[in-house]
Amino acid sequence: MRYTPSGQSVTSFSVASNRKYTTGAGEQREETEWFNVSAWGKLAELCNQFLTKGRQVYVEGRLHSRSYEARDGQLRFSNEITLTDVQFLGGAGAVGEDRSPYSPGSGGGDEGPPLDDVDDLPF
Repeated sequence: MRYTPSGQSVTSFSVASNRKYTTGAGEQREETEWFNVSAWGKLAELCNQFLTKGRQVYVEGRLHSRSYEARDGQLRFSNEITLTDVQFLGGAGAVGEDRSPYSPGSGGGDEGPPLDDVDDLPF
């Protein structure tokens, strides 16, 4: 975790998204795609405290593109998720721990209880 000159905490990490599918020829495939995530303020502190390599996590945020100059002088572009919501799920480092949802926008409303098994959804 780092701090800006004004004292705001910020942290960055990557998350993997796995996708399993069957090709037209009937072959099973699995792909993994990596996403860079940045978290600010209280979310950065929570991620720094609870995330470990291999831990399952649900992230939600704003997607934005940025450009930077690489070491070789080339202009590069990358996409990044700026975290707005995080839920720490099961997985490595979470044995015996409960889910720890955190939603900075929560505080009532029409939201129902968290879904435990999205595979049981009717659509």
